[in-house]
Amino acid sequence: MPVIQSLLRRVGLQRIPPANPLPGEDVNPSSEIGRRPTPENSIKYLYRTMWVDPDLRQAVLDIREMDREDGRVKKIHGRMARTAIKGGLKLKTRATNRRLSRLWGQFERRLNLHRREKLESDCRGLAMEGNLPMQWVLGPDRRVVAGVRMPSETLLPQVGASGRFENPGKAYEQFDLTTGQSIARFALWQLSLVRLTPDNYDDMGCMGRPYLDASRGVWRKLCMTDEDLVIRRRVRAPLRLAHVLEGANKEDLDAYRDQVESEQNEITTDFYLNKKGGVSPVQGDANLDQIADVAYLLDTFFAGSPAPKGLFGYADGLQRDILEDMKRDYFDEIDALQDTLSFVYCLGFRLDLLLQGINPDAEDFDIVFAERRTDTANQRADLALKHQALGAPKKAVFEAAGLDPAAMQEQLEAEAEGRDPYPATGFPESSGGPRVSVTPSNARKGESATTISTRG
Repeated sequence: MPVIQSLLRRVGLQRIPPANPLPGEDVNPSSEIGRRPTPENSIKYLYRTMWVDPDLRQAVLDIREMDREDGRVKKIHGRMARTAIKGGLKLKTRATNRRLSRLWGQFERRLNLHRREKLESDCRGLAMEGNLPMQWVLGPDRRVVAGVRMPSETLLPQVGASGRFENPGKAYEQFDLTTGQSIARFALWQLSLVRLTPDNYDDMGCMGRPYLDASRGVWRKLCMTDEDLVIRRRVRAPLRLAHVLEGANKEDLDAYRDQVESEQNEITTDFYLNKKGGVSPVQGDANLDQIADVAYLLDTFFAGSPAPKGLFGYADGLQRDILEDMKRDYFDEIDALQDTLSFVYCLGFRLDLLLQGINPDAEDFDIVFAERRTDTANQRADLALKHQALGAPKKAVFEAAGLDPAAMQEQLEAEAEGRDPYPATGFPESSGGPRVSVTPSNARKGESATTISTRG
């Protein structure tokens, strides 16, 4: 214990005595900190302040191996990424701000955030590593020109005992694990880190967890059982023949065996014996269809995944109603993934505004994904028309339809000024605009139906 306390004092992990201690409260500055009272936790935290987290690194390496070798894991990560980035990013503001929209469009093009490949790569990295460290690269004009995703398993946050950064100018440090040397240091503004389900969000040194980190053990058992199942079928499934030769000596038996085995590659229909004997078939294993253990491990593995196994082709015995409920839970996971992913882009855009002399806190905006759920175009249009029927503002109607309100407003103004590049022809003029009526429980699965008509 004295050795542990000495190490804690050397790195500043002593508990700071409160200014107004409560009656009976220990104010001895040499006691251990309250956040990590046990010696085991203190030693683990002390190790974490000096080296990258070995548990996180092993989890990331295991998840990458699973993604390379197992198509189910690859499908999970790929489907999550494609679902989350569907529709791309958009700027959400309370009121139309053309200047902010123009700056966001430039920022989006410089960082290739309008490209599907970039968003899908970042989303897959976030799901597989549980962390997304984004390094912001500045150009000669001091504007953010690139956002580079860094490896998270070699990153070490430089935090103190309270879990906060002690020096914002040296917030993160990256190590070369082959040499054990630090190769780069990043300031807090230079590298933005978002995390998935960290054990303690308030502790900046606590890294996130990959989505399938708790399913690694079940995945190994599932792979082992699948391999054993294949070996069992190969060894015990084929039909065998028992050759019985009564009174045959060893020489006769060996000669007969050599003759039969030499003809195995041919289609053998008859056996000829000059001694009393017989050839009788021996059936293979009759219990090869019993794979309840494999089905159990498969269910256990997909229970820890964000999506139900029915979305990946395993639909045996799965009812449609249950699948719909599980899909809603999957969409909630996607919403959380979208919020985490879009937040790091919002931090980069705020940094870009600061470098241009614009206070981002003075602007009411947010960076979000255009589609919160995997709705079809007809479902989004139906929702927008329902908002319109309720008398919602035009901006809210455009957002519900998945459209950019700023771009739509510019198009409407151009149409009002007679500058519409696509003039509408062949449609009857209406004095009051389209009339929308909503009929509850008149559509598929009890949803409401929407009717649109024009006032003549």
